[in-house]
Order: sequence, then C-alpha cells, then structure tokens
Amino acid sequence: MSQDRVMERLLSLAAERFARSREDLKPEDDLFDALEIDSMQALSLLTALEESFSVEIPDYEVQDVRTFQELAEVVASRL
Repeated sequence: MSQDRVMERLLSLAAERFARSREDLKPEDDLFDALEIDSMQALSLLTALEESFSVEIPDYEVQDVRTFQELAEVVASRL
C-alpha cells in the first residue's frame, strides 16, 4: 500500500473517530491540535489504526510523533 493511501485512510479514520471534517485535516497538521485530543485519545487512535491496517506498532515508535505525516510514515513502515 502506498504512503498516500495510508495517509488518506489515516485522515479519514481520524476525522470519523473524532468528529472532524476530513477536508480540514492535512498531513502536516499537528494531530493533537487538529483533533483537539490528549495522549490517551491518541493511543485510542493508534489502536484503531493498528486494527485498520492489521499491524502492531510499539508505543516507543510513536512517542515523538506529532503530525499526521509522521504517523503515516510509522504505519507505512509496518506494512
């Protein structure tokens, strides 16, 4: 799966999960600010991503992730 497809799926999932407009989310956005979430909600998003992509992502790989682009890169590296 291409990184563009990973990004599209990630943004759609995040928008749906946190009741945001998909069109308002951009790869370079800080996911905490764009989604107005805290670290516990971010872990919830990570769990949803793991299920959606059938991957396992260790917490240490995402501890410094801030943007959707960075998160998509981590997910893509596991596919």
